[in-house]
Amino acid sequence: MNRNYPHPIIAREGWPILGGGLIVSLLVTMCGGWWSLPFWIFTVFALQFFRDPERPVPQDADAVLSPVDGRIVVVERAEDPYRRVEALKISIFMNVFNVHSQKSPVDGTVTAVEYNKGKFLNADLDKASVENERNAVLATTASGREITFVQVAGLVARRILCYTKVGDKLARGERYGFIRFGSRVDVYLPVDARAMVAIGEKVTGVQTVLARLPQQAEQDSESDRAEEAVSHAPSQADSEQEMIAQAAEKIRQAVQKVAE
Repeated sequence: MNRNYPHPIIAREGWPILGGGLIVSLLVTMCGGWWSLPFWIFTVFALQFFRDPERPVPQDADAVLSPVDGRIVVVERAEDPYRRVEALKISIFMNVFNVHSQKSPVDGTVTAVEYNKGKFLNADLDKASVENERNAVLATTASGREITFVQVAGLVARRILCYTKVGDKLARGERYGFIRFGSRVDVYLPVDARAMVAIGEKVTGVQTVLARLPQQAEQDSESDRAEEAVSHAPSQADSEQEMIAQAAEKIRQAVQKVAE
């Protein structure tokens, strides 16, 4: 069985809905003919909504992959509300026509899974990240980089499904969850990550690279670099002493000329 696609083509979450829609459509067709058309339309819609096509997974170690299909609505510096640190936040909004399976954006070990009840505001709104029903997965890569990816319920989506737990090792592109109907996924990355997408851009789950994240964190922070620059700069006292010495030398040379 393919670990990333245990139920290829059609997501398992849609099997009951598709099965029910197909049975009802057939029964109404046999009894009512054209009256079955709305039921067939619903079944076709469900078929496209629950599709989960297999896609090749880029193996670039520095690449952070998009966990879902959708449109970029946020690229900014913000606080990761689960780790309480500054982070690069990238948010993807999914409409009802996007593939709704969630895939891991990196290779990593799950260190925490946090579910929060909440509202069901339009997932396109910024406040949906902190007010809507949501489920956060916190993961750490083999090199120690910490990443958070959050499933956020939307105006229509009212059921978040997460299949991973603490201690699980996720492979990049591995399926870990599903949200029914329109929703959103927030990804929080270390601040040294470099965004590769822009607001308004359409992304494809697993195939689009959201950002590039070095395997190792930068050794020197901005404050460290500033302190180093200060330590190497001449002090004010040293500068004054040098000016006094230069002035004294000029006076000595002038006196020597007069004496001659």
